[in-house]
Amino acid sequence: MIQRPRGTRDFLPEDMVKRRYLEKVLRETFLSYGYREVQTPTFEHLELFTAKSGDSIIEEIYSFKDKSGRDLALRPELTAPVIRMYVEKLQMNPKPLKLFYFGNCYRYDRPQKGRYREFTQAGCELIGYSSPEALSELISLAWNCLERAGLKDKSLKIGNLHLVETFLEKHGIKDELKRKILRLVDKRDYDSLRKILENKLSADELTMILDFFRSGSLDKLRDILDGVEELERFEKVIDFLGIFGVDKYEVSMEVVRGLEYYKGIVFEIESPRLGAERQICGGGEYELVGLFGGKEIPTAGFALGFDRVIIALENEGFVFPDERIDFYIIPAGRKEEILSKSVKLAMLLRREGRRVDIDLTGRSLRKAMSYADSMGFRKVIIVGEKDLREGKVTVRDMVTGEQERMEVMI
Repeated sequence: MIQRPRGTRDFLPEDMVKRRYLEKVLRETFLSYGYREVQTPTFEHLELFTAKSGDSIIEEIYSFKDKSGRDLALRPELTAPVIRMYVEKLQMNPKPLKLFYFGNCYRYDRPQKGRYREFTQAGCELIGYSSPEALSELISLAWNCLERAGLKDKSLKIGNLHLVETFLEKHGIKDELKRKILRLVDKRDYDSLRKILENKLSADELTMILDFFRSGSLDKLRDILDGVEELERFEKVIDFLGIFGVDKYEVSMEVVRGLEYYKGIVFEIESPRLGAERQICGGGEYELVGLFGGKEIPTAGFALGFDRVIIALENEGFVFPDERIDFYIIPAGRKEEILSKSVKLAMLLRREGRRVDIDLTGRSLRKAMSYADSMGFRKVIIVGEKDLREGKVTVRDMVTGEQERMEVMI
């Protein structure tokens, strides 16, 4: 028996109901904020991803040569392809550009709950504007995507990489050491961070740095970074969040995103019910346009872990929409007229937008009813010879068991 590849999944009908529900909610939310949908190829030139993340990423992705010897890769994420598309096709368009997307991505990860080798990503990019108001709106969009989806237990953390770098440089920490620190803070690995710094800094300086990253208030940041211009911009972003209706958030310098192309405002949304892999959304300001050959311009965006959001909703006991079949029509008899009338009734109901199935197997009424019960259909319509002579059908509610004869014109 041939099985699906490791790290991939099959989605059964009941799974697809959940996925299409979430996609519908996210799409409507993106559109309500003035974003427009785009789509990029499933595979790109490998250089697109190595330019963004370095050659080390090759070990983490699916890369290959095509029949002409070109180095290609299945996309591991969607920000780089969308920015490549912008540089290639949209640089002359009016700004700001608000773009959103859905797509499958591929990474050669070790499969575990909430992390797969093939996964769906949803997200958006804001190109050409970086005012505090615009960034607040972007964060509120991410928050509202999850609000409208029905996720209740979630937390929003907002940081600022410019403030982090200013603080570290103030204490003489630069370049490779700074990158090491940010990687460890991104993982919340403070034990390793302490070991790296304890021989390089005094005890007081070490304590100050650890306190800075664990700082959770603007007041503390004002005391530490008094007079830094970026702090004023950061405060405006925070102030506008309330105007956009986001009143639950935490200021956190621990949010560093761990990727070097991020700059300035960064944020993450977590679902505590997911355990260790709790992050379901991440984003912020970044710089990639110049790297891909375009004229540098402000860019920001975020990506939602589509699969993790569904798991988080399931963990909360969220009731997804019921998309069962409305009517199952059973032609009770073998006469051609009964089957013909049943088909006409099915098509009439379908034109009215109802979900309708019809038994075309010719099996007995008992077996057809048993099938309807096992499939969870809402109602069964039995079309019999006697009923037809009287212009009626028998309708049975499969939930309550109630049954009635109703007039029809077919």
